[in-house]
Amino acid sequence: MSYQAKFRVWRGDDGDGELVDYTVEVNEGEVVLDIIHRLQATQAPDLAVRWNCKAGKCGSCSAEINGMPRLMCMTRMSTFTEDETITVTPVRTFPVIRDLVTDVSFNYEKARQIPSFDPGDTKPGEFRMMQQDVQRSQEFRKCIECFLCNNVCHVIRDHEENKPQFAGPRFLMRIAELEMHPADESDRRQIAQDDHGLGFCNITKCCTEVCPEHIKITDNALIPMKERVAGKRYDPLVWLGSKLGIVKKGQDTPSA
Repeated sequence: MSYQAKFRVWRGDDGDGELVDYTVEVNEGEVVLDIIHRLQATQAPDLAVRWNCKAGKCGSCSAEINGMPRLMCMTRMSTFTEDETITVTPVRTFPVIRDLVTDVSFNYEKARQIPSFDPGDTKPGEFRMMQQDVQRSQEFRKCIECFLCNNVCHVIRDHEENKPQFAGPRFLMRIAELEMHPADESDRRQIAQDDHGLGFCNITKCCTEVCPEHIKITDNALIPMKERVAGKRYDPLVWLGSKLGIVKKGQDTPSA
């Protein structure tokens, strides 16, 4: 059964724009992205929107729906009442290019700044991982780079001036993944704190709440990374061991 829904969609660019009202048909089983496509087909052919897979796996169709950062392709119309006005705006943290399309190049620049996996002198076939290490990495690798976590993080959402110093939850999670990887030889605790702004995070868990892959970003990446940084800086045994050269990456106490 179909009905007529009221939509308010942001139209314009970063310098000027407004919310435009539309009345559009909604059919059973549809998602917000379906309605945006119907608007393009029937009323607003010049409406700009970024999307690709329409299956919740590419992360392209990020937007803010009634103020909540979400994927348009994973937001079912059945979650709203038929008389509810649905507002769709571009993600707020990044500059608007046009309509619902934003410039997310901030995220790609942050990705380039993170040193890649460092296996040291380990040759293929020489290293074996415990299953718990495999499972931990697999959780982080579920990320589809929708950047909703970076969008909702108030450190840069409300403070543009923090962007140069703060990588955001998505890339702090990447650093944590590498730091926790038993085959990675680099100590990433210092760069996480000094170069990528780990200290800015005050663990509000808003990034975890909006993650469409349900990754526990705060509990499994950010908090453990903070604990590792604190251990390196303030544990007297670790400090002494590092000075004597007997503490290796990831150890909390000197080697026996």
